[in-house]
Amino acid sequence: MIDRDSHGLRLGYPVAAVVFAVGMLGTTLPTPLYGLYRQQIGFSELMVTIVFAVYALGVIAVLLLAGNFSDESGRRPVLLCALGLSVASALCFLFEGGLPALFAGRLLSGFAAGLFSGAATATVMELAPPGREARAAFAATAANMGGLGCGPLLSGLLAQYAPWPLKLSFLVDLTLVAVASVLTWYLPETVRHPQRRPKLHPQGLKVPPQVRGVFVPAALAGFAGFALLGLFTSVAPSFVAQTLHVSNLAVSGAVVFSVFVGSTAGQALMGRLGVRRALPAGCLVLVAGLLLVAASLAFESLALLVVGAVCGGLGQGLAFRAAISSIGAAAPPEQRGGTISTFFVVAYIGISVPVVGVGALTLALGLRGAGLVFTGCVVILAVCAGLYQLRRPPAES
Repeated sequence: MIDRDSHGLRLGYPVAAVVFAVGMLGTTLPTPLYGLYRQQIGFSELMVTIVFAVYALGVIAVLLLAGNFSDESGRRPVLLCALGLSVASALCFLFEGGLPALFAGRLLSGFAAGLFSGAATATVMELAPPGREARAAFAATAANMGGLGCGPLLSGLLAQYAPWPLKLSFLVDLTLVAVASVLTWYLPETVRHPQRRPKLHPQGLKVPPQVRGVFVPAALAGFAGFALLGLFTSVAPSFVAQTLHVSNLAVSGAVVFSVFVGSTAGQALMGRLGVRRALPAGCLVLVAGLLLVAASLAFESLALLVVGAVCGGLGQGLAFRAAISSIGAAAPPEQRGGTISTFFVVAYIGISVPVVGVGALTLALGLRGAGLVFTGCVVILAVCAGLYQLRRPPAES
């Protein structure tokens, strides 16, 4: 697909990883700011989770309708389109005028993330020179999770210590996206014969019969891990402010950042453990993290919440990368892309549906009660997935 002997490709994949990280950073910028939007506009915790879930719906829609679009149209046009959607999303927040603008911004952000997930990952891996494929694969996952984590850290710091708390983060994001667009323009195209106007081919959900025995427990682990990420990127700042009584937005952003740091570390560690051990181990570490999060709510401890975030993120990262590896190894080559896309659909359902449930439960149980119920349910899912993998470990890829 690409000319790997070209001298220009030697620095290609780190630059592509930077573009990927910038694109994903914008998708989590609003996380620490939801409390400010609630004060300015006036809406419930349930509405916060619904606004967040709209993002996941956008991702799922793109994965189902255009998940493989860059294979035909080329990587660079899709990346530039995703960056354009990121600009549109940032403008919706920058000129926010109520809930409709928030919904529009989150939906456009979801569209952008859906395009980045496939096109940017492929670009980073395809630009790797011979012998650095594994390094490039980790660079892609680190850019994804690192970008997601840096978004709330950046906006939390700016909202707490700089002027224009609801504006400056998105102005910085627009600047970063402009730089990323220039970098993308000069990236080598890795699709040899891109089509000018390819047709969309919606792929739907594909799980070949021979993969289902591996897919179901792996998807269950992915669902549980992404549910944890959904909790931290939607309502964790409210937990910090209302349950732990810490109003500093930089602290809220740092708490969310910590779960993605753990996830990146877990994905790096998977290479040493191997799939057979990493998938069940990841589920069990995720359980430990969830129990620590529950303890932080029960005892109103910020330290326990941070430790639980790092531990839960570590388990999520281990299980996530192992699940992708096991599904990819089990799927036939001609159906591998569609099978992995189906896994991501399940994962993004996990990042959205449970947190909407948390929002609904807050109306009756309050934030602490809703958080405890949530962690209990996800613990059960993770334990089931981990025990199944211990009894029937996946084959090494």
